[in-house]
Amino acid sequence: MKQNKIYSSLGLATRAGKTESGEFCTEKAVKSGKARLVLVAEDASENTRKLFTNMCTYYEVPCVIYGTKGELGHAMGKEFRASVAVTDEGFVKMIEKQLCSEGIGGNE
Repeated sequence: MKQNKIYSSLGLATRAGKTESGEFCTEKAVKSGKARLVLVAEDASENTRKLFTNMCTYYEVPCVIYGTKGELGHAMGKEFRASVAVTDEGFVKMIEKQLCSEGIGGNE
């Protein structure tokens, strides 16, 4: 299943220390300019999705609604995660390529 490639990449990025997860850390990464891509879970609250969509638009960071909180958390070896910021350009390119192959694009 293709979807697993995105989670694998997310897991690799996490092990390499190139992700920030959880609402507070993701927001901090976006505002500090470290975030290169933000993934928000499909089952995150409407407020959370809106918060990150608007914030990412303002700070010009691609934001993709993808997966569930459980899937994002599991990929990172953590509990549920509603939002994840990827801070490394190499991992972002890898994840964006996989998203495109699934027909999902960022809001660049």
